[in-house]
Amino acid sequence: FHYTADVNLAFSSVSHICRDVNYGWILRNLHLNGASIFFVCLYFHIGRGIYFGSFKFYFTWMTGVVIFLLTMITAFLGYVLPWGQMSFWGATVITNLVSAVPYIGSEVVQWLWGGFSVDNPTLTRFFSFHFLLPFVILGSVIVHLIFLHESGSSNPLGVK
Repeated sequence: FHYTADVNLAFSSVSHICRDVNYGWILRNLHLNGASIFFVCLYFHIGRGIYFGSFKFYFTWMTGVVIFLLTMITAFLGYVLPWGQMSFWGATVITNLVSAVPYIGSEVVQWLWGGFSVDNPTLTRFFSFHFLLPFVILGSVIVHLIFLHESGSSNPLGVK
């Protein structure tokens, strides 16, 4: 692997991928823009579900919401990985939002950070979660499709 999940090396490792690895620049841009295109497709899918009343199929809809939230988390984790200024402050601000949860918020933030501030343990955890969450998303998509198969779709075209 060429990426290094270390606060001193992450930015330069991404730069290395873009400049020195054969076709690394295109791979990074495909990954980056592919995520944005995936979100556009998700938004169209959600809009279609709202328009045709698919939210009435509760379990299918709820698994879709879980997929959407997991995808947003995965995208946020990927946003942090290059470790530029926006990445650092994005990680700091967004993870600090969790501290607003009563009783357990500050402990959850410390667990996410792996300490008392955003640092190496944070980047390592985010890298691990960014790698593992797509497999959880895949499992959620399978459950989503099982619920869709059980309930049937909203069938907007009336085709049987």
